[in-house]
Amino acid sequence: MNLSARIQRLRKEKGLSQEELGEAVGVSRQAVSKWESGQSMPDPDHIVLLSQCFHVSTDYLLKGTEDFPGAKKERTDAHVFVIVATVLNFIGLMIAVAIWYETQTVIALIVGVVFMALGCMVYGVGTMESEESSKSQAKRKFWILNIWLLSFLPLSFCYNIFMTGIPSPYPIVVSPIPGYLLFWVVYIMVCCGVVSLQKEKRK
Repeated sequence: MNLSARIQRLRKEKGLSQEELGEAVGVSRQAVSKWESGQSMPDPDHIVLLSQCFHVSTDYLLKGTEDFPGAKKERTDAHVFVIVATVLNFIGLMIAVAIWYETQTVIALIVGVVFMALGCMVYGVGTMESEESSKSQAKRKFWILNIWLLSFLPLSFCYNIFMTGIPSPYPIVVSPIPGYLLFWVVYIMVCCGVVSLQKEKRK
């Protein structure tokens, strides 16, 4: 098996598209395609980046030597931290709503923000130590899911302070009704804009 075939096999075993591998090592999808078809070979710098991405040695990548793939310790997939962060952010929002429903105090917002900050911290720190090849896709999924949670509290807070002066973690229905409807229009537009941007990055 030559270098081209090894790159293709390792990429497929990692579940990466040519575009995702290209993003991980800083080249275009076309460059990866040429590597795999044997039309061109990666330069030494990209050989090192590929070996790090696949968690194999440069010797294995170039010559096929060394036992594959257990020679290097596998890192945690970044998607694990996306899941944990999303759960914490969701819990934060639900707790904020529940506390407000019972007490109508600003502590509801504080608790919600603390949980969401913890969720974002778990995601940020976790992905720093996660598997390199999974980071870009995990980042897109994090924002596609979590923009709906992370933007809800601050937008609700701003709306409520402006309309009622009450720091509620969710929008309160007040007169005039168009103001309440405007909140949902802005919220949906912001979230859909971020989702669209993240999906565009995948193309």
